[in-house]
Amino acid sequence: MRRKNRRKANPFGDINESQLENFLNDCSLIQYDSEFSTVKDLNNLENIIIKNGNDKISWLNIYGFKYAHEIKKIVANNKIDEFLSYLILDSNHRNKVIELSECFFLTLKSPYYSEDKEEVKFEQLIFIVGDNFVWSIQEVQGDHFEHIRTRIKENLGVVRKKGADYLFFLLVDAITDNYYSAFDKLNEDNIGLDNPDDVRPTPEFARMVENQKSQLYLIKKASTSLNEALNHLQLFEFEKFNKKYFDESREQVKMLTDEIDHKLQHLESSINLMFSIQNHRLNEVMRTLTIFSVIFIPLTFIAGIYGMNFENMPELKSKNGYFIVLGIMLLIVLVTIYFIRRKKWSGNK
Repeated sequence: MRRKNRRKANPFGDINESQLENFLNDCSLIQYDSEFSTVKDLNNLENIIIKNGNDKISWLNIYGFKYAHEIKKIVANNKIDEFLSYLILDSNHRNKVIELSECFFLTLKSPYYSEDKEEVKFEQLIFIVGDNFVWSIQEVQGDHFEHIRTRIKENLGVVRKKGADYLFFLLVDAITDNYYSAFDKLNEDNIGLDNPDDVRPTPEFARMVENQKSQLYLIKKASTSLNEALNHLQLFEFEKFNKKYFDESREQVKMLTDEIDHKLQHLESSINLMFSIQNHRLNEVMRTLTIFSVIFIPLTFIAGIYGMNFENMPELKSKNGYFIVLGIMLLIVLVTIYFIRRKKWSGNK
């Protein structure tokens, strides 16, 4: 029996040309300093060098986590910590930060509102930050950072006068804005019982409130995790990393969490108020039915007695018996109504 010749796969071997072309289309590399900025032409993986010995800042952005060979090749070409390859290819991280040799790894979840499904979804983003480079990887095709590219290209603000830490701060700030955008999108419908007089409690309304609560809890969970990751950054010591930039980001995330808590309390109060109004209306109906029952039960009792077909019932042969019984019934009704009003059981003051 002939044994098949099995050759061990080389992760840095030849890459399919169409896959490489797709990767290069999903990849951009911007390099800049205080004097100029340029978008590098990427013809092959060897051109993607983000660690350099000069003062230029490099920003590499990639769409998608499906390019395992290419990512490993970039890590190897730039002599970055090899453990980074395994961290990047695991696309199911929660918000966290890991210190590596000469850089750190940060993964975040950025929310966005899906118009098709009318719900909040989350995109995984990964950042690798060194002294003079930022490497960002986005899960979904689309751009949260176009305004930052414009600022670099047109030399707006101080971004080209600062280092990689300031660029990373702008990227994190853009993600924080996404949290606010998703939160504001959920609030557009203004779900809640702001005016109890206009309330018509329905199962549909209860489902809308519970759905929005679940969406807000997802954003709160992700924002709390983001705040923890930003706090963890304060523990790192890098020579060219100014941690003061992120004080504002942490404050914004904290304010967002407070706003979400306020909205959740409002929704919870709305649900409680809806049930209270519903119970109150049910009680009003039951009270009305009870009052009618109290009035008519004695009348039904009298009518039932004189409706029996016994021979020896002297009242049936009385000339004025009919009018006497009607009078007694009317008297019972008046006495019952007086008693109910005196006890204020009708709800009228």
